[in-house]
Amino acid sequence: MHEILFNVDNGYLEGLIRGFKCGILKVADYHNLVQCETLEDLKVHLQSTDYGNFLANEPSPLTVSIIEDKLREKLVTEFIHIRNQAVEPLSTFLDYITYSYMIDNIILLITGTLHQRPISELIPKCHPLGSFDQMEAIHIASTPAELYNAVLVDTPLGETEQWCIPSTIPLWSILCICEVERARVQKHCVDFRVCCPAS
Repeated sequence: MHEILFNVDNGYLEGLIRGFKCGILKVADYHNLVQCETLEDLKVHLQSTDYGNFLANEPSPLTVSIIEDKLREKLVTEFIHIRNQAVEPLSTFLDYITYSYMIDNIILLITGTLHQRPISELIPKCHPLGSFDQMEAIHIASTPAELYNAVLVDTPLGETEQWCIPSTIPLWSILCICEVERARVQKHCVDFRVCCPAS
C-alpha cells in the first residue's frame, strides 16, 4: 500500500525541477554566448537551448533591458507554476521567498510616493515576485494606519504586530518597520530550512 502513495505529493514537482535542472546552460553554451558579437547572435544561440523562443516575438534591435525583462518574466512564470503545484512545507517556503520581494516593493513605492513620483512610474519598477493586488493603492496612504488599512492588511506583511503604531508618526517611519520585517522574514526562512526534515 505504501508504494501506491509514494511521491504522490511531490512527484510532478520533482519531475518539473529535474527538467529545469537539465535546461540550465552548460559550459559549452556559455562559451558560445561569449563568442556572440551581437544580441541577435545571442538570441539565435538561446533558441537552440531550453530557453527556446522566449525572445521570438521581440522586434529588432534587441536591448539588454528587453532580454532582462523577458528572462525575469520566464523565471516568474515558472516560479508561480511551481508555487501553485506545491504542497506543505514547500508552499510555505516559496511564500517566504516572495515576502522579501514584497517588502522591497513596498519600500520602493513608499519612497517614490514620499518623493511625489507618480504610481504609474513606480509600478513597472517593482519586482513581479513581490506584486500583490493592493500595491497601486499605496499612494492614497498618508499615515501608517491608512497604509495598513488600504494596502497591507491583506498581505502577509499585515500579520506583524509592528503596525500597531500611532498614526501621528510620519509615513517614512514605515520604511524602518519594513526593514525590521525583512530581517524577520529572512530569519523565518533560515528557521524554516533548519526545522524541515530532510527527505
